[in-house]
Amino acid sequence: MILPILILSIWTPPTTCTAVDGDTLRCDEIGRVRLLGIDAPEMPGHCRKGRVCAPGDPVASKKALEKLAARGVTISPVTRDRYGRTVAQVYAGDKNLACEQLRAGRAVYVEKWDNGHRLAKECRYARP
Repeated sequence: MILPILILSIWTPPTTCTAVDGDTLRCDEIGRVRLLGIDAPEMPGHCRKGRVCAPGDPVASKKALEKLAARGVTISPVTRDRYGRTVAQVYAGDKNLACEQLRAGRAVYVEKWDNGHRLAKECRYARP
């Protein structure tokens, strides 16, 4: 008898992505991928009036993420956000890209966006 297996998380093989901004990638097979638990500065003209946006240099944040993802990334999907993006833990080798953005001061941690505190469990920079 064959029993069904429930897969809670799917790891994708290394894939090529480009940075949309400091917390979002556009990946070949997957589309847009939002890094779990962080918020990076919005690109010019993207911070709507009345919204509190992450501080910092959006161009530097985007460039940092682009550099981290340059050799390909591994994606562990967690959920989808209200815009239809895959929200995921994303790794380049053994480096968690969200954690690296936090470590470099290119993003801020947002606890309510860290489903299950997954990021906080593996990244010492993920603190409210």
